[in-house]
Amino acid sequence: MSTDETSPELAWFKSSYSGAEGGECLEIAAIPGTVHVRDSKDPARDHLAFRSSEWAAFVGFAAGL
Repeated sequence: MSTDETSPELAWFKSSYSGAEGGECLEIAAIPGTVHVRDSKDPARDHLAFRSSEWAAFVGFAAGL
């Protein structure tokens, strides 16, 4: 999903576990019902959007690894 003029303003954040030197980080922005994910090295590129339930399932799976 990409942003356009009708998209709400997103407040992006990185994990506190991300280092200050950059590297391979993702940024997350959550709005009711949707979680947006983008590459922190190239924030101008399109980003992905997931339903909150999909994101919660992914995080639950990743936490169990």
